[in-house]
Amino acid sequence: MTRRFQSGLQHPAQFVATGFGAAVLIGAALLTMPIATTSGESAGWLTALFTATSAVCVTGLVVVDTASHWSVFGEVVIACLFQIGGLGIMTMATLFTALLAGRVGLRARIAVATETKAVSVTDVRRLVRNVVLFSLACETVTAVVLTARFMIGYGEPLGQALYLGGFHAVSAFNNAGFALWPDNLMRFVADPWICLPIAVAVIVGGMGFPVVFELARSWRRPSRWSILTRITTVVSVILLAVGTLFFLAAEWHNPRTMGALDDSAKPLAAFFAAVMPRSGGFNSLDISQMNPSSWLFTDLLMFIGGGSASTAGGIKVTTFGLLAFIIWAELRGEPRVNVGHRRLPESTQRQAMTITLMGVVLVAISTYALMLLTPYSLDRVLFEVISAFATNGLSTGITADTSVAGHVLLSLLMFVGRIGPLTLGSALALKERTRRYELPEERVIVG
Repeated sequence: MTRRFQSGLQHPAQFVATGFGAAVLIGAALLTMPIATTSGESAGWLTALFTATSAVCVTGLVVVDTASHWSVFGEVVIACLFQIGGLGIMTMATLFTALLAGRVGLRARIAVATETKAVSVTDVRRLVRNVVLFSLACETVTAVVLTARFMIGYGEPLGQALYLGGFHAVSAFNNAGFALWPDNLMRFVADPWICLPIAVAVIVGGMGFPVVFELARSWRRPSRWSILTRITTVVSVILLAVGTLFFLAAEWHNPRTMGALDDSAKPLAAFFAAVMPRSGGFNSLDISQMNPSSWLFTDLLMFIGGGSASTAGGIKVTTFGLLAFIIWAELRGEPRVNVGHRRLPESTQRQAMTITLMGVVLVAISTYALMLLTPYSLDRVLFEVISAFATNGLSTGITADTSVAGHVLLSLLMFVGRIGPLTLGSALALKERTRRYELPEERVIVG
């Protein structure tokens, strides 16, 4: 089994792209069936393909209202697709870590195991089982809380409450952002029994399987945490705290968002707004009515995204944290980049900078292309492009009104944004070449 597994993952990009592409096509075919819509008519290939891509890539951007357009069959198909997408990305990211540990030399393998707490490729079954059980357990707990709230607080019958609780629990943990109300979760903006369980599920799903399990094992001993866990945890907490304070300050007096809320409800709304750009995609405030400064800050949070080997998108908080350490070392004139009591390999530094730069270039080109295809302003188009690339799902409200070519572009961007950082990071890590000679050094003026 090990030999077959390794041979099947010799080219991670091909393996992941093929798997996700097949899931998108199968999902689109199911969504084109008349039974998938409330009207009993076919949704059309473009609508079905866009929705399937958004679901498999756990994004949440939609061109039609999920609750009113799709039937129960269609909603179940969508839920299955983002469950497959979320589990798939977590499993493949974890397996690539194991593959990396098995493809390098003994000394490097020991270093990788120490840094990431990775296991060998022979533990594939245990890895997959743990990822699946962990995901299902988190979704079940969230679903129970939401179901109880829908029954007690909103008078929903047991069957409907179970359906609503289960759908939104799976959507939250997988950072999919699909909701069964036209206003997403805006009607629950002041309800902590709805917003907080969903926010916690988004955070846990966006932390990553390796980080969550290491925290569960040694949360009382931070000194023993790996660099991955330290950076992911610290950067995530900082972004959540800064994001909450920013949205409180930026939207407190905005009558179209937070201004109409009671002062007691504003901190909850600000915290929820800070969590969702991690890749959650839900919104309890009207994104289209936010101040432009809030859009720009949300752009930054969406681009960073969540943790590695998680259901979240973006360049990942680990990459962002590594860039901060690289810049800090350069400003201090230090020849080596140190994180805690560990030295960061130069190959990892290059990987972080490559992923970030390629993400910036892709966003810039896609923004320019979408501006040519739509009449909307730069801030709205940039928001939409970053949301698609980071598989986030937040929108200023222009997704449905974008042209056919724009929908195709956003679909491609969601697909590339979902599999791109994972496969690129794995390919860079697995592709190590040793030169037998060194060229003469020459300084170049920078800046």
